[in-house]
Amino acid sequence: MQKATKEDALLYHSRGRKGKVEVIPTKPYSTQYDLSLAYTPGVSYPCLEIEKNPDDAYMYTAKGNLVAVISNGTSVLGLGDIGALAGKPVMEGKGLLFKVLADVDVFDIEIDEKDPEKLIEICAKLAPTFGGINLEDIKAPECFVVESRLREMLDIPVFHDDQHGTAIISAAGLLNAVEISGKNISDLKMVVCGAGAAANSCTRLCVALGVKKENVIMVDSKGVITTRRSDLNTYKREWATNLNISTLAEAVKGADLFLGLSVGNMLTSEMLSTMAPDPIVFAMANPDPEISYEEALATRDDLIFATGRSDYPNQINNLLGFPYIFRGALDVRARTINREMKLAAARALAGLAREKVPEAVLRAYGLENLEFGRAYIIPKPLDPRLISRVAPAVARAAMETGVARFHIEDWDAYALRLDSRIREHIKRISDICCLSV
Repeated sequence: MQKATKEDALLYHSRGRKGKVEVIPTKPYSTQYDLSLAYTPGVSYPCLEIEKNPDDAYMYTAKGNLVAVISNGTSVLGLGDIGALAGKPVMEGKGLLFKVLADVDVFDIEIDEKDPEKLIEICAKLAPTFGGINLEDIKAPECFVVESRLREMLDIPVFHDDQHGTAIISAAGLLNAVEISGKNISDLKMVVCGAGAAANSCTRLCVALGVKKENVIMVDSKGVITTRRSDLNTYKREWATNLNISTLAEAVKGADLFLGLSVGNMLTSEMLSTMAPDPIVFAMANPDPEISYEEALATRDDLIFATGRSDYPNQINNLLGFPYIFRGALDVRARTINREMKLAAARALAGLAREKVPEAVLRAYGLENLEFGRAYIIPKPLDPRLISRVAPAVARAAMETGVARFHIEDWDAYALRLDSRIREHIKRISDICCLSV
């Protein structure tokens, strides 16, 4: 795959119309009558309907297809605390992905505020505009506080993708990894390397799938998180173990599952060699995994291995989740994205990887063959079936758990509408690209 250079990236972002997303009209505007309906006096009628019934905003405005991507720039990709403005290209990029993959409209909102209480207040005041909020690149532990408080306060989905996106995709991979290895998920000995937002959420979702909490060992930069330590915050104390161990090397001995959410080169080949038969290793640090793909496969031939990188098999990529999770949530006007909706997304992704891979996907990745197995436990991000598998699973779970305002009756028709929606959007994008050449 062609490597992105600084020069190419800066040219991509600067040429032509500024930014990566734009706002375009969705209603007729070519006559005076059209304009009188769009604005005064006609606009007063939907205003009054919404005043009487706030849920009518989903019918008469963009709310039902509009997500806020909100960040304060305190933990941007691998760049750290670079500030709200410097993080704007990332948030615009997230908006582009939402639109292209799931036809979800986005306003990116960069807020210059590090105080979590003030950030919560600002987000809550903005909430009436949107059908959902995607929190992005907010550092831990503040991100936990901001998300949990907003979830309590608001009646729209609030989703911190850095936490839950990685958790959902890795959970899908885990479901298939245990299937291939013949392991029982309730028997897994699990080691989590890292203790930030993603590590916390990944671990919780694994426990929801059946991993026993007492079989989880979490390691941070100071070593194993144990009950003997006095330096733990609330989120780390949740995973403190009573075992008399202190190092990652001790933790991984005999382990079935390694989840890496830390920094590169944390897991040595010597450590990997001590893991249980058919070990499952998800080394998700970017750009350098906790152990390289080459070193891992040279050490164990019974390994099931995944990374966060696109140039190796089994990429744990949030792109497989957030566009379609929000699509399903918006389409039933969900009040939240709960655990059952996340699990439904993970199971849908796991199931898709077990299906026959279409020719279009093989061509997109230059492959002759791709079958469910150790080198293919997670669908590819360019698989066009993702929207019609994941979004309905999320929507159904929302309905079944009572957080949906709107109910879908014909699921086959809904899946067809999703496919059609994306085909039409891709055609519009293609037409625009042709005009701009």
